[in-house]
Amino acid sequence: MDEPLLVNYRVHGAWDNADYHSHKEYEIYLFHSGTCRYLIHNQIYDLEPGDILLMDGLALHKPNVPPNNEYVRSVIHFSPQWLRGMLKQIGGLYLLDVFETLHHCFIRTKENEEFKQLEKVISRMGSLQRTSELDDVNAGLELKSLLLQILTILHRLGQSQSLTISRGKTEKAEHAERIAKYIQKHYMNKLTIDSIATSLNISKSYVSHVFKEMTGFTIMEYVMGSRLTQAKYLLEAEPEKPLKDIANESGFESIPHFSNYFKSKVGMTAKEYRRERLKIYSEES
Repeated sequence: MDEPLLVNYRVHGAWDNADYHSHKEYEIYLFHSGTCRYLIHNQIYDLEPGDILLMDGLALHKPNVPPNNEYVRSVIHFSPQWLRGMLKQIGGLYLLDVFETLHHCFIRTKENEEFKQLEKVISRMGSLQRTSELDDVNAGLELKSLLLQILTILHRLGQSQSLTISRGKTEKAEHAERIAKYIQKHYMNKLTIDSIATSLNISKSYVSHVFKEMTGFTIMEYVMGSRLTQAKYLLEAEPEKPLKDIANESGFESIPHFSNYFKSKVGMTAKEYRRERLKIYSEES
């Protein structure tokens, strides 16, 4: 994301290129209608209208939407650096705690009045962003004030209704989460479906079937997504670390494998990605 704020209000349908992904920006996600099972890190949520997901972006996440099903949501991505100065001045840095401490959070509102108020504010943000010039100072100030209003409402909701785990999960969801947790813990090692099934004492066929059904992707796609997320983190967090060490610590079997996979998924080489991310960080600072 090149801009510090991106607002999509009531988007319909799944994006064709939706994949397991992560990003540096914080994300606010509102589910309006349709069918969606959402995977964040190693948690699975069967969404209902009015559900809200907050995430720091670094946790691997992916919406799983059945083909030809309705899927309506609103999404805000924002750079915390873009807002941090203003929040510090007014004593509002605590509004970012949910992203920086919990990393992801689930709120079930049942489409209450607070949720309806959030919809109105996001609608205004989307309209303002579409119709304003990039250098419009007044528009930029209003967008910040609207985002502050959203964060304030979310903080109030989160005080009483937030859930870091989903209750009443099905057996299939629990198995899929066990698999995801195992992969998150061991992605840097050599993993196969056989080794995962053996370690979890689950049959190989069931491991593959239940994970695909609950998340929409294969186990090895999730393994590779976890490795890619770690590699992106290390490229930025440790700018002096050699690429061969990053590849090894992230679980890739070789430098060529790492380089080819990274470029195919990110659209640029690992060196280019590191250079671009460090440049953005320098500009924000």
